[in-house]
Amino acid sequence: MGDVQQYFIDKKVRNFYSVSISGYHIAEAGANPISQLAFTLANGFTYVEYYLSRGMDINAFAPNLSFFFSNGMDPEYAVMGRVARRLWAKALKHRYGADERSQMLKYHIQTSGRSLHAQEIDFNDIRTTLQALYAIYDNCNSLHTNAYDEAITTPTEESVRRAMAIQLIINKELGLAKNENPLQGSFIIEELTDLVEEAVLTEFDRITERGGVLGAMETMYQRSRIQEESLYYETLKHTGEYPIIGVNTFLSSKGSPTILPKEVIRATEEEKEAQIATVENLKAAYAAESRKALRNLQEAAIKNENMFAVLMEATKYCSLGQLTAAMFEVGGQYRRNM
Repeated sequence: MGDVQQYFIDKKVRNFYSVSISGYHIAEAGANPISQLAFTLANGFTYVEYYLSRGMDINAFAPNLSFFFSNGMDPEYAVMGRVARRLWAKALKHRYGADERSQMLKYHIQTSGRSLHAQEIDFNDIRTTLQALYAIYDNCNSLHTNAYDEAITTPTEESVRRAMAIQLIINKELGLAKNENPLQGSFIIEELTDLVEEAVLTEFDRITERGGVLGAMETMYQRSRIQEESLYYETLKHTGEYPIIGVNTFLSSKGSPTILPKEVIRATEEEKEAQIATVENLKAAYAAESRKALRNLQEAAIKNENMFAVLMEATKYCSLGQLTAAMFEVGGQYRRNM
């Protein structure tokens, strides 16, 4: 990632984000909103510290960073963006001396995939609408609304149009959404903002005590927290202590059985064969160029040069499989410890 950012600075790449610092997968794995926000921001600060250690100027790279959060049903999600912007701005200003442009945290947010259920899937759009409302009222920079049938299959054209309509109706028809930050000043929003910020700072302390993000990862702190929180949520869901309409309470007269997909979108055999042929044609057309490009990539890795610059050139002639195979040869293949 340091190589990517250095390339962006050297080439003066503007209006394109070098990294999406994601918390969505953290939430989807089971983390609660506090852990998602804390782990994601901590990862962002780790990038900042590493980029600075490589001699990059804070104002040369901070505007190129963006964040990606998940939005669920819990009340804390209503202030996800507010807390993230506040913490990021204060840290960038007071800790790193960054300018105003760099202090502005930009984030994309997606409605919660794990809040979609295979029972009564029509209800999923209701949950997605409320999560989208949270995000838009909280001034997200961009938003993805899930399709209701993603709980059981690849989205259909009809479900995708409905998901898109959720955003359009809120943005184009809902009067209050035409006002920026309409919930500002509300007691519960202001109180939640302070409480969530305090909780995130407490989580920062726990990470710091374990040697920062990388040190905490060595002892699998983040993973264990996510697993514990996921188990807690699943337990409440199965006992019914956490009510989910149409799943564990207010079931339909048929018992709200799991719905099977009517349509499962898969690539046709012709499409598969065409893709394979494309790759084979690429290898045949650039056999000499790819050998040289792959050798340059391996040398850059061995000599600790900027691999991204070499990679950008190699992608003109090599397939993804060729690139990864070449990097495996010099770097080995990652094996996760359990």
